[in-house]
Amino acid sequence: MAPIVSINNLSKTYEGGHQALRDVSLDIEEGEILALLGPNGAGKTTLISIICGIVSPTSGTVTVGGHDVVEEYRQTRALIGLVPQEITLEPFEKVIRTVSFSRGLFGKPPNRPLVEDVLGKLSLLDKKDSAINQLSGGMRRRVLIAKALSHEPRVLFLDEPTAGVDVELRKTMWDTVRDLRRNGVTIILTTHYIEEAEAIADRIGIISHGELLLAEDKAALMGRLGRKHMRIDLQAPLDDLPDGLSGYELERAEDGSFLTYTYDTQADRTGITALLNDLGKAGIRIRDVQTQQSSLEQIFVDLVKESP
Repeated sequence: MAPIVSINNLSKTYEGGHQALRDVSLDIEEGEILALLGPNGAGKTTLISIICGIVSPTSGTVTVGGHDVVEEYRQTRALIGLVPQEITLEPFEKVIRTVSFSRGLFGKPPNRPLVEDVLGKLSLLDKKDSAINQLSGGMRRRVLIAKALSHEPRVLFLDEPTAGVDVELRKTMWDTVRDLRRNGVTIILTTHYIEEAEAIADRIGIISHGELLLAEDKAALMGRLGRKHMRIDLQAPLDDLPDGLSGYELERAEDGSFLTYTYDTQADRTGITALLNDLGKAGIRIRDVQTQQSSLEQIFVDLVKESP
């Protein structure tokens, strides 16, 4: 099956010479959740804007549903829903009229049952006759999603969907995104919250300085690049590391109560057995041992540090 979005050798240079994207290529499969991570100015918004037809590329091509975003703008735009980061809604308009109006902008005929169904899936049906200014910030953000879904797009872009909302509401929004995917919508989101990508994405794309550093299955990425940390709790505090342990990647806690050993999960040998033997030879008694996988945040920071 052909990808729903296909990006090939895409570059964008703005007036003044700033190159926002550099030869980006990426296929997005139908029905997946792709999270785009990157620091401010990395090129995430430019990439989304080109796919949505808001910004013209300098070179390269993008297709959505097999249609070129430049040559067949109307066809591609009809396939896309875009939820911007900023909440821009008419404050005195009713929710259902706001969403219905967005549907009409795409030339779709009125369909109140469909609009109400969209509102219901976003837990907004009981607010359909409320004015926008009567809603909470989280509800207004869900209205933006309803507007983006009103013309039945196949691809939904979410630009920082949980920016400025509290942790509880953020988790509610994650559930909303998962429900949308179960209903067949392909979702691409940008986020500054690493835990958001780790929680809901199927695949992670990392952009830095306009370059796509990688786009991989989340589990495979963490397995390939992740490092594990083994915490070794000691029976008695250790003032200094013995010279015989200097060859290991060990960190001593400030109070000396535990050691942290970092090792590569993909290496032929982890060195754990040898370390434990050498700890015993040095007379260091162990109370407990725990291991922890590197978080996506650690992987992200390491990759961005290494990029030019």
